[in-house]
This record gives sequence, structure tokens and C-alpha cells, in this order.
Amino acid sequence: MIEIPKALQANNIAVVDVEGNGQTPPEIIEIAILPVSGGMVSVDQMRSWLIRPQLPITAIVTRKVHGISNDDVADCPTWEEVSTEIGEALAGRTLVAHNAAVEQRVLASHLPRWTPPMVLDTLRLAKRVWPDLPRYSLDKLIEHTHLDTAAVAEQKYHRAGHDTWAAWQLLCRLVSDGNLDWTGLVASAAPKEFVPAPEPEGGLW
Repeated sequence: MIEIPKALQANNIAVVDVEGNGQTPPEIIEIAILPVSGGMVSVDQMRSWLIRPQLPITAIVTRKVHGISNDDVADCPTWEEVSTEIGEALAGRTLVAHNAAVEQRVLASHLPRWTPPMVLDTLRLAKRVWPDLPRYSLDKLIEHTHLDTAAVAEQKYHRAGHDTWAAWQLLCRLVSDGNLDWTGLVASAAPKEFVPAPEPEGGLW
């Protein structure tokens, strides 16, 4: 169990990672969602789905990215069979992901009726909190922070469950190191379209 930072406790969050089939446009072949609410969160709360795409997984992404093959998903459900369940798991929750624009864009194309109330990008946040690192890929940040990924040791980097759990731990570390409250977190990690406009300064009426 991991204690949820106070800055996050009043918000319902979904930490997400998706993996694709390498086609254009990409189809989701794996997704993991970690729902975060209240005071504590456990890896056992994470849900993941392997999904059979309409077009085959390309050999290059199997070999160089996530290792998921067409045989691995041959007997898995299609997106249409799980989309309602996935949409319900995301509904009303702040989307958190590393390089979140990718997850947001791909999910929006798969779930046309879904719009997250807020998006927080751990890549954007890491660049704000640790501005002098040479690289900001998730694997390099795992090394930099010595994140404990033992709870998902059965999965390698670039599998959805592994990267979702790592992104959650990374978010916690960044909130702590940046001494951030919710407002500061949004200002540092949200895409500009999700950052509220500043309140106008007081003046004469």
C-alpha cells in the first residue's frame, strides 16, 4: 500500500498507460488503469486489459517496444467488447500518464464520448521539478529516482501495468519533491488548456 499525497486526496484519479499495435492510426492492444481515491492505493487495485486489434501488431513494436505479439492477443476481447468497462473506469477521473498527450489522444479516438476533467502529465511535471536532468523518458526517471517496481516485476518496461504503476510512484515523488499542493500541481503538470485562467487582480469598482 502507498499513501496518497495530501495534494491528491480530494481528487479522483486514473493513472493510465496504453500500448498500441504500431499501425496508423494506432489501436490499443493493452491498457492498464490504476484508480486512485481516498488515502491509500495498492497495486492490487490496478486493472488491465489485453485487446485484440482489427489490424495486426507490427513486428517492430513487438520486437522493440512492448513485446506483445499477435499470438498473445489472439483470444482476447476486441475493443468493442471492453470499451464500456474501460470508459466507466475512466469516467470523471483526472487522467495521469507519462507524456499524457499520447494517452489522451489515443483514448479520445477510442472513446469519443469521454473527456477527462483534468490531465496531469508526469513528463511535464518532472521537467519542472527536476529541470537539469539529461533525459526524461520513464525508464530514465525510474533509474533517477530508484523507484521500486518490484510489485510489477512480472512485467517489463513498456508493458501497461508496469508503466502505470511506475507513473503513479513517479507522481508521488514529484509532488513530494516539488512540495506541491493541488493548485501548484495543476500549474506545473497540466496542459495549458486545463490550467484555469488567473483571477483578475482587485481594482476600483
